[in-house]
Amino acid sequence: MEVPRLDHPLSSPTSPCEEVIKNLSLEAIQLCDRDGNKSQDSGIAEMEELPVPHNIKISNITCDSFKISWEMDSKSKDRITHYFIDLNKKENKNSNKFKHKDVPTKLVAKAVPLPMTVRGHWFLSPRTEYTVAVQTASKQVDGDYVVSEWSEIIEFCTADYSKVHLTQLLEKAEVIAGRMLKFSVFYRNQHKEYFDYIREHHGNAMQPSVKDNSGSHGSPISGKLEGIFFSCSTEFNTGKPPQDSPYGRYRFEIAAEKLFNPNTNLYFGDFYCMYTAYHYVILVIAPVGSPGDEFCKQRLPQLNSKDNKFLTCREEDGMLVYHHAQDVILEVIYTDPVDLSLGTVAEITGHQLMSLSTANAKKDPSCKTCNISVGR
Repeated sequence: MEVPRLDHPLSSPTSPCEEVIKNLSLEAIQLCDRDGNKSQDSGIAEMEELPVPHNIKISNITCDSFKISWEMDSKSKDRITHYFIDLNKKENKNSNKFKHKDVPTKLVAKAVPLPMTVRGHWFLSPRTEYTVAVQTASKQVDGDYVVSEWSEIIEFCTADYSKVHLTQLLEKAEVIAGRMLKFSVFYRNQHKEYFDYIREHHGNAMQPSVKDNSGSHGSPISGKLEGIFFSCSTEFNTGKPPQDSPYGRYRFEIAAEKLFNPNTNLYFGDFYCMYTAYHYVILVIAPVGSPGDEFCKQRLPQLNSKDNKFLTCREEDGMLVYHHAQDVILEVIYTDPVDLSLGTVAEITGHQLMSLSTANAKKDPSCKTCNISVGR
């Protein structure tokens, strides 16, 4: 159903939606708290009995919207003109630090048939836990409100970015990807101890691990997709991998065709920056039909391996030729184990630049280049 129009006696029909929300929310905060304590200046009449919402249900949850419904006793139901919705982020140590803190989350909506859709990227963030309670109200001729008691408080969590949202990110990344440079190897830097451990405990095969929470807060691969990170960027003047790395002084190099070929699928995973001028694009390479491939098919936009703005594999004169985008830093996730015998491990001659590490790095929510109009 259509999103109900949020209403307020002082708002103008032509006011921007965000401004209406702010105005509504400020009054709603004054109306009544969840314990039923009314402000002396709230303009609410003595409480008459209105049905109290119960058995609240949340459904159709996305990264920036949800549907809410509840049950009510039929007594005085016809007098209800508005609903007051108290929406709050559930505080925890892993809460989204980038939720807008200056926008109240008490919403006022005209009474409409249920379920009702609540939508708004200015007060909902993806993959974030919230609490919600509801109050019914009857607006009087003098502008005062009669309100019910608050409902019980329930909890829910918003969803990850959908393919639609990721496609919007993809289109923004394409704008700045730049020209394509030729490359021939993927590489992965780690400490010597990492490779020693792989040889001793994993039979020489690097194993996929769960991706950390770096990048966009709504990314569906963070904390869920298992894979192995590789790089493919090259130095402009040499066409070879750089000799510096933030991840360790030992580098595993593998021929590009061993990981990226006609038997693999390529997916777009994320686009972000870390308060810097340069941007990162996460791509996923998954062998066709593998568990990683099935995961990505359901959640990520698939790219044409031969024709896209970031990473290509084309056949020329009977050989596979590879190119990567110059103006973004590519982070490539391969979803299957990789045996060290397929490549070489050697110490790099450059420095370990820890400042460039993206481990659990948080995305800049204010960057206009890599953010879209949903929760960050």
